[in-house]
Amino acid sequence: MPDAAPTVDLTRVRPYGDHLGDGIVQLAFTLPVPYGGAARKTALELAARLGLDRPEVVHAQRLLDGYTHFLVYGHFMQTLDFTSQKAGEVDAEYMSEDEIDSFAAEHIGRPIVVVGACTGSDTHSVGIDAMLDLKGFHGNRGLEGYRAFEAHNLGSQVANSVLLAKAIELDADAILVSQTVTQQDLHIHNLTELVELVEAEGRRGRTILACGGSRVSNELAKELGFDAGFSRGTYPVHLASFLVREMAVRIERSRAAERASRNGAPA
Repeated sequence: MPDAAPTVDLTRVRPYGDHLGDGIVQLAFTLPVPYGGAARKTALELAARLGLDRPEVVHAQRLLDGYTHFLVYGHFMQTLDFTSQKAGEVDAEYMSEDEIDSFAAEHIGRPIVVVGACTGSDTHSVGIDAMLDLKGFHGNRGLEGYRAFEAHNLGSQVANSVLLAKAIELDADAILVSQTVTQQDLHIHNLTELVELVEAEGRRGRTILACGGSRVSNELAKELGFDAGFSRGTYPVHLASFLVREMAVRIERSRAAERASRNGAPA
């Protein structure tokens, strides 16, 4: 019989490479220094300052004059409490495509109008195409393939003002932004500007705002004023599950406010 898996204390977790609890980690980085002994010493000092015990340069390679790439091993002996961590994802309970369409038919009763684009100077349309277009991603159809959605993909390098104008024209329920170009925090600027424009038009309360990208997290999205953020590992079904549930909540909230108004009670 195979040996039973060792018991792990999830309140004291550390990485391991060869044996459970050994703390071994691997770092790969480039330094703008010429290849040689001084470069290796610099890499070891950097690893030590990062908190690694017994760092060791296992590979060093000259990339070109004045630049050296390193592979370093070291031991990280601190522990982390896994049980205190919160995932931060948008929605842990995702529905299938059929479930999404059925949920929308029951709770919404019409297609949810979604307008999306890569904004600013971003030319990387792969993410927005995967979420919205019929072909989708990795066997998962984009929102265009759902009965629950009416999806409009404006493509890449779209100004926030143009995206918002299209959303107003279509009376969109949701705006989706994909941001891949993140140099000098351009994604932060673009996302913040869109929220400000939507608020200036008085449409924030009636419009679901969602964004996605390799450096976008749900926490960052909410901090910037969005309703949700999606990062690596997101499939169209994840976005669709969030949108139908959020739309249903807003519809029910609006109906409750109308009932309260008719009864003379505060909403």
